[in-house]
Amino acid sequence: MFNFFQPNIPQIDATGVKRAIDTKENVILLDVRTPDEYAGGHIQGSTLMPLQTLQQNVTQFTDKSKKMYVYCRSGARSAQAARLLQQLGYTDVSNMAGGILSWSAKGYPMSK
Repeated sequence: MFNFFQPNIPQIDATGVKRAIDTKENVILLDVRTPDEYAGGHIQGSTLMPLQTLQQNVTQFTDKSKKMYVYCRSGARSAQAARLLQQLGYTDVSNMAGGILSWSAKGYPMSK
């Protein structure tokens, strides 16, 4: 099986993301799923930017040193997105391991 979680992509778990939200940490929370997946439930305050459109749309985030947490359904697409963001010069990008499935399994709130 292909290992999406390569060593140079920092990982954060759902608890770490929840802590960042609860403490109002200044972080960009990026959801790289499809619009339909996002509409089915997402983390409040996240920005939808499907993986297929990421390269074209990420330029709205001009501060490439700002902390970004990227998530998808399970962590695979967001790992790809994190790698792409690193290649585009974003320097503080972490993949949310386990994606929204992990978030939901912990019973954390989701918006629709």
